Amino acid sequence: MTDSDLRYEGGKVRLHVEGPLRAGETVLLEDGQAHYLLRVMRAKPGDRVSLFNGSDGEWLARVAGVAKRSCTLACERQTVPQTSVPDLWLCFAPIKKTPADYVVQKATELGVRVLQPVFTRRTIVTRVNLERMRANAVEAAEQSDRLDVPECRAPLGFDKLLAQWPKDRTLIFCDEGGAPSFAEAALPDGPAAIFTGPEGGFDPAEREALRALSFVTPVSLGPRILRADTAALAALTLWQSIRGDWR
Repeated sequence: MTDSDLRYEGGKVRLHVEGPLRAGETVLLEDGQAHYLLRVMRAKPGDRVSLFNGSDGEWLARVAGVAKRSCTLACERQTVPQTSVPDLWLCFAPIKKTPADYVVQKATELGVRVLQPVFTRRTIVTRVNLERMRANAVEAAEQSDRLDVPECRAPLGFDKLLAQWPKDRTLIFCDEGGAPSFAEAALPDGPAAIFTGPEGGFDPAEREALRALSFVTPVSLGPRILRADTAALAALTLWQSIRGDWR
């Protein structure tokens, strides 16, 4: 890195882009990203930033052109080869706006590959803003040195989720009604998903339906009742330490 590299508190400036990244390729930033780079970070021609797109690794790019509402970046060299996060999904009952934003941001940092909202019987929230969800995931990926952004899926109803569930993927059901701990549960290697409920917990009929399925593994998150957002992040942390890329 050189003196012309832009920096924010704690690390380098990173931007997620959609186009291909390779030597000599130019990337056009418009609207929000250009405003951030030019007005907030006060970039000028010659400054360097890091770019990633989820498939080509991380690249060092130079600010090559500046216009009123756009900015052109020129790719120079790859600095980090592409890697992938573990094949872990988070299925979660939507919760009110601020905790939901927090869950998306922290789940992205914790290496979730797919974010899947699920409407359960006790879910209070009736609408999910996918654009907001995606924006939070992108921002978290940019700030955490992650090389991709998790897939943000449209919400599903509880019954539909189970009906179309891929049987080769273990569904780890966070059961507040009693189950083995993460350390004691038989968690196989391979594709997995964490499933956490809403503020009021899972309905008894939902718990019974989940426990009857062969691909579901119930687990406990300890002796205390956790908030929905706390439960999701605690479960992700435990899985990463036991079966993920923290081992």
